[in-house]
Amino acid sequence: MHIDEGLAQRVRETLLELADFADISERKMFGALMTMVNGHMTCGISGAKPGSKIRPRSTNEAPDTSGGLLLRVGANRYQEALADPHCRAMNFSGKTMTGFVHIDPPGLEEDADLRRWLELSLSFVLAQPPK
Repeated sequence: MHIDEGLAQRVRETLLELADFADISERKMFGALMTMVNGHMTCGISGAKPGSKIRPRSTNEAPDTSGGLLLRVGANRYQEALADPHCRAMNFSGKTMTGFVHIDPPGLEEDADLRRWLELSLSFVLAQPPK
């Protein structure tokens, strides 16, 4: 499994700044490193190698090998997130996952950008009852 360790460390540090009171853990799932907050999937980091079940692009496009971030934003903020030029719908095994988006690497270059995306995800995840 190819994981962007630099991005993973930035996610860890940013989540600890934003939600140090929450239960934050990581699990390897779907060929990615998924971060859970209070038991809810929040984000995932992967190289999205060919053959991965997570496909940030539609199935008729070439697989994305550039990495990026899978992000859970919830149904209410889904369209808002998709309005960003670095954000696109998440596709899992040929099915669009409403409430989940993929952020391309250019949308994560600055720490402020990563923080904005994680704040958006946490606004949904922290509103859910802990598992």
